[in-house]
Amino acid sequence: MKNYTITVNGNVYEVTVEEGTGSAAAAAPKAAPKAAPKAAPKAAAPAGAQGAVKISAPMPGKILGVKANAGDAVKKGQVIVVLEAMKMENDIVAPQDGTVASINVTAGQSVESGAVLATMN
Repeated sequence: MKNYTITVNGNVYEVTVEEGTGSAAAAAPKAAPKAAPKAAPKAAAPAGAQGAVKISAPMPGKILGVKANAGDAVKKGQVIVVLEAMKMENDIVAPQDGTVASINVTAGQSVESGAVLATMN
């Protein structure tokens, strides 16, 4: 296996490539550590206002829009956040009926896979 550092559109990725399999098989790229400015949440939730249900990013990407606010009642399948990944817009939806407890991202913010985008009760 060989490790490479690749820069794409200003983003640095560490990539591991497996050798000797007859075909190039690349592992999923991981972002190299770099300082990123932290953006304040759109609706600053008071301490302890996190909901029991976490809505996480299924993949790394950039937040294009936030479609719900803290305190909004939402239905299962309703769009909460729009996430751009690999030049495609992905709707991140409510997994159940409930109330949005917090929105933890803002438009334009980059997120990693598994990052908590919002919480619900």
